[in-house]
Amino acid sequence: MTLKECYEILGADLDGALKRLSNEKLVERFALKFLNDTSFEELDKALGDKNYEEAFRAAHTLKGVAANLSFSRLHDVSAEFTEMLRGGNAPADEAYMEIVRAEYTRTVEALKQLQGA
Repeated sequence: MTLKECYEILGADLDGALKRLSNEKLVERFALKFLNDTSFEELDKALGDKNYEEAFRAAHTLKGVAANLSFSRLHDVSAEFTEMLRGGNAPADEAYMEIVRAEYTRTVEALKQLQGA
Protein backbone atom coordinates (compact mmCIF):
# COMPACT_ATOMS: atom_id res chain seq x y z
CA MET A 1 0.00 0.00 0.00
CA THR A 2 1.25 3.47 -0.79
CA LEU A 3 1.00 6.48 1.50
CA LYS A 4 -1.54 8.03 -0.86
CA GLU A 5 -3.68 4.88 -0.80
CA CYS A 6 -3.49 4.77 2.99
CA TYR A 7 -4.66 8.37 3.29
CA GLU A 8 -7.45 7.73 0.77
CA ILE A 9 -8.69 4.71 2.74
CA LEU A 10 -8.71 6.82 5.90
CA GLY A 11 -10.44 9.77 4.27
CA ALA A 12 -7.42 11.73 5.47
CA ASP A 13 -5.86 14.86 4.00
CA LEU A 14 -2.48 13.95 2.53
CA ASP A 15 -2.06 17.42 1.02
CA GLY A 16 -2.54 18.95 4.46
CA ALA A 17 0.04 16.60 5.97
CA LEU A 18 2.46 17.43 3.16
CA LYS A 19 2.05 21.15 3.84
CA ARG A 20 3.06 20.55 7.46
CA LEU A 21 5.81 18.01 6.94
CA SER A 22 7.05 18.97 3.44
CA ASN A 23 7.54 15.53 1.85
CA GLU A 24 6.03 12.07 1.67
CA LYS A 25 8.94 10.38 3.45
CA LEU A 26 8.43 12.53 6.53
CA VAL A 27 4.67 12.10 6.44
CA GLU A 28 5.05 8.34 6.22
CA ARG A 29 7.67 8.27 8.97
CA PHE A 30 5.50 10.23 11.38
CA ALA A 31 2.30 8.43 10.35
CA LEU A 32 3.93 5.11 11.20
CA LYS A 33 5.11 6.50 14.54
CA PHE A 34 1.43 6.90 15.34
CA LEU A 35 1.37 3.13 15.84
CA ASN A 36 3.44 3.68 19.00
CA ASP A 37 1.33 6.55 20.32
CA THR A 38 -0.32 5.64 23.63
CA SER A 39 -2.93 8.37 23.88
CA PHE A 40 -5.83 6.11 22.83
CA GLU A 41 -4.89 3.45 25.39
CA GLU A 42 -4.56 6.18 28.05
CA LEU A 43 -8.00 7.50 27.09
CA ASP A 44 -9.54 4.05 27.32
CA LYS A 45 -7.95 3.36 30.70
CA ALA A 46 -8.89 6.74 32.13
CA LEU A 47 -12.52 6.25 31.08
CA GLY A 48 -12.53 2.82 32.69
CA ASP A 49 -11.17 4.38 35.88
CA LYS A 50 -13.72 7.24 35.60
CA ASN A 51 -10.79 9.66 35.69
CA TYR A 52 -12.32 12.23 33.36
CA GLU A 53 -9.57 14.82 33.75
CA GLU A 54 -7.01 12.28 32.52
CA ALA A 55 -9.42 11.13 29.83
CA PHE A 56 -9.70 14.73 28.63
CA ARG A 57 -5.90 15.06 28.43
CA ALA A 58 -5.59 11.80 26.51
CA ALA A 59 -8.43 12.68 24.12
CA HIS A 60 -6.89 16.12 23.57
CA THR A 61 -3.52 14.53 22.78
CA LEU A 62 -5.13 12.06 20.38
CA LYS A 63 -6.94 14.94 18.69
CA GLY A 64 -3.70 16.89 18.32
CA VAL A 65 -1.72 14.00 16.90
CA ALA A 66 -4.53 13.23 14.44
CA ALA A 67 -4.63 16.90 13.41
CA ASN A 68 -0.87 17.07 12.85
CA LEU A 69 -0.99 13.99 10.64
CA SER A 70 -4.20 15.18 8.91
CA PHE A 71 -6.08 12.05 9.93
CA SER A 72 -9.30 14.00 9.40
CA ARG A 73 -11.88 11.46 10.54
CA LEU A 74 -9.95 10.47 13.66
CA HIS A 75 -9.37 14.13 14.43
CA ASP A 76 -13.06 14.97 14.08
CA VAL A 77 -14.35 12.20 16.36
CA SER A 78 -11.62 12.72 18.95
CA ALA A 79 -12.23 16.50 18.88
CA GLU A 80 -15.91 15.97 19.59
CA PHE A 81 -15.12 13.56 22.42
CA THR A 82 -12.52 15.97 23.82
CA GLU A 83 -15.22 18.61 24.10
CA MET A 84 -17.53 16.18 25.90
CA LEU A 85 -14.75 15.62 28.46
CA ARG A 86 -13.70 19.27 28.81
CA GLY A 87 -13.61 20.39 32.41
CA GLY A 88 -13.12 16.84 33.67
CA ASN A 89 -16.76 15.99 33.10
CA ALA A 90 -18.15 12.57 32.37
CA PRO A 91 -19.06 12.47 28.68
CA ALA A 92 -22.71 13.20 27.91
CA ASP A 93 -22.65 10.22 25.54
CA GLU A 94 -20.40 7.49 26.91
CA ALA A 95 -21.22 5.32 23.89
CA TYR A 96 -19.39 7.89 21.72
CA MET A 97 -16.15 6.26 22.82
CA GLU A 98 -17.08 3.35 20.56
CA ILE A 99 -17.11 5.74 17.58
CA VAL A 100 -13.64 6.96 18.58
CA ARG A 101 -12.50 3.35 19.06
CA ALA A 102 -13.78 2.32 15.62
CA GLU A 103 -12.03 5.20 13.87
CA TYR A 104 -8.82 4.63 15.85
CA THR A 105 -8.89 0.92 14.95
CA ARG A 106 -9.48 1.72 11.29
CA THR A 107 -6.54 4.13 11.34
CA VAL A 108 -4.21 1.62 12.99
CA GLU A 109 -5.23 -1.16 10.59
CA ALA A 110 -4.53 1.05 7.55
CA LEU A 111 -1.17 2.12 8.97
CA LYS A 112 -0.21 -1.49 9.57
CA GLN A 113 -0.99 -2.20 5.93
CA LEU A 114 1.17 0.76 4.95
CA GLN A 115 3.94 -0.59 7.16
CA GLY A 116 3.60 -3.97 5.51
CA ALA A 117 2.77 -5.75 8.77
